[in-house]
Amino acid sequence: MNYFEDLNPYFVRQDPDAEVNPDGTLIPPKNPNPAAVPQIYMGNIIRLNIGKLGTFYFTYSDSEKWRDEVFVGIVEDAGRDYFIIKDVNSEDRFLLPLVYFLWARFKGAISFTVPPQ
Repeated sequence: MNYFEDLNPYFVRQDPDAEVNPDGTLIPPKNPNPAAVPQIYMGNIIRLNIGKLGTFYFTYSDSEKWRDEVFVGIVEDAGRDYFIIKDVNSEDRFLLPLVYFLWARFKGAISFTVPPQ
C-alpha cells in the first residue's frame, strides 16, 4: 500500500473480485457484507423522537462564555445538521446545530430504527 496513492483524490480503488458490465459499470455484489454497519445519523434519531422531552448537551470549544451548555426541551423538528426544541417553561425555541452536540437524555425509551441494508 502506497501512502501517497491513498491520498490522491483521482486514485480509484477497484475490488479485484468485482464484476463489470460490458459498458464498464460495476455490478453490485449479490451477497453484500453482512457485517457492514448501517449509516445512522443523529438527526434521524432525533427526528424519530419528535414530541419527546429531552436534555441536550453541547460544547462550544471556541467560546469561553458558552463553553458547555445544557438545553431542556421538547423536540419539534430535526434535519440533517440541526434540530429545534421548545423550552418547557416558556415559548422559546432553540435552533441547535449538531456540530456542537454531544449527547442527549430522554425519559423512557428512545425511538430508534435501523435502516435496511
